[in-house]
Amino acid sequence: MSKAKKMKENDFLSISARVRVLETRLLTAERMERMIEAKDVNDAAKVLGECGYPDLPEVTNSALDAMLAQAQAALFEDMGKAVGNPALIDVFRCKYDYHNAKTLVKAEALKLDQDRLLLGGGRYAPAALAENYRREDLRSYADTFREAVGQAREVLGSSGDPQQADFILDRAYFKELAALAKESGSEFLEGYVTALIDGANLRAAVRAARLDKAGEFLRSVLVEGGSVSPEDIARVKGAELGRVFKGTSFAAAAEAGAALAVPNGGPLTDFERLCDDAVMAYLTRARLIPFGEQPVVAYLYAREAEATAIRIILTGRMADIDGGTIRQRLRRAYC
Repeated sequence: MSKAKKMKENDFLSISARVRVLETRLLTAERMERMIEAKDVNDAAKVLGECGYPDLPEVTNSALDAMLAQAQAALFEDMGKAVGNPALIDVFRCKYDYHNAKTLVKAEALKLDQDRLLLGGGRYAPAALAENYRREDLRSYADTFREAVGQAREVLGSSGDPQQADFILDRAYFKELAALAKESGSEFLEGYVTALIDGANLRAAVRAARLDKAGEFLRSVLVEGGSVSPEDIARVKGAELGRVFKGTSFAAAAEAGAALAVPNGGPLTDFERLCDDAVMAYLTRARLIPFGEQPVVAYLYAREAEATAIRIILTGRMADIDGGTIRQRLRRAYC
């Protein structure tokens, strides 16, 4: 895989300016609050018209899924044409491919048809991926992806342990993210991937401690590429995670996680939110950069976070969950 030439700010003059306009339509904290306070779920959904989403005649889970999937597909198509750097977009598309790989591997082991659970938005069309998977013909797919799918398939078939298959695919996912970020030529995008890996490793360490499964188990879960090495994380007890991540953007999240890193340590809601907020804090630096790839990268993540927030609010309203609980589940907004 060859590395792209280093990006120049002038290459992004036009798209950066357009992104700044698009940012005004993002789901802000104020718009989220209006959705939470709306008299019913239908009025809550109407706020999304200000963000460019179509009207939902009826707010149901299926209608919401369809609306967000369509918006995501349009976003990737639009940004892909405007940027002209596939790796920059593929960093955000990659996770859908690995979700689909996990779904196919587990469905095969269980002898079930789970194609309805496949997601669009990835680099590979779900239907084509499913067909090629069953034909055992992934020659045209990325090497890392193809090899990981084969290993996960073999491990799950021989051991019957879906967790081991997930570990294989998760490591490959982050390996591909790092390679794509490097290929893009964007140091800012590489920093974003580093933050994602830090968050994944911190979460893994806290969960392993809560299960009293450190040592080799934790080492098998942690991945390379974060600002804190897997070795440094694995050698400390859960209660010491705050010290290991001190000075990083995950310092607050690590302190919260350390307090919960014991069996029956309590709910992880606030800890998970702090992990996501740390990634958002990194990306909000792009708001100080007038033009370049940084605003594009941050906007792509902001739209991803927006979709998550929409799901949290609308599914919460459909389930008659109180506003305070919904607010607790929401992450930091980009705007």
